[in-house]
Amino acid sequence: MEKLKILNKKETEDILGLIKEQWDADMPIQYVYLMNTQDRIYVTSRDVFNLDLDKLKINSVGMYFGEILKGNQLRLSIEGSQLAGPLSKKDVVDLDDEEARKWLRGLDLDIQLESKGFVLVRHGRDFLGCGKSMGDKILNYVPKARRVTSSD
Repeated sequence: MEKLKILNKKETEDILGLIKEQWDADMPIQYVYLMNTQDRIYVTSRDVFNLDLDKLKINSVGMYFGEILKGNQLRLSIEGSQLAGPLSKKDVVDLDDEEARKWLRGLDLDIQLESKGFVLVRHGRDFLGCGKSMGDKILNYVPKARRVTSSD
């Protein structure tokens, strides 16, 4: 199994503090947060402690939530944006239908924003992921394997 460290309460509060700072979202401490050696964050239910993991052959535990980057910034995964997004009060970018299609194809978006840094991308009530605002465009981090291909 990949080497995952279960984060203690202080480390979990640090992750939640980054979410609060970046998106003004008050996420409750209801999950167990784990971190691998590449600073990738995973979340799982507290029920994982009810399992005898030594007796199971598993490759990983939990859902990929995001990654801690240099400069102490958090880049959320698509699923991480879906957990934190509904609670977020800032740096959420709403897309129209055409922009959402471009985003799901993996394209960067030409959108002017005052703030720079990571933003959550939303179409209607659906959170589509996390991108980095450069002021004049939003960089797309949707993995190639998760991009939508279409002929339109």
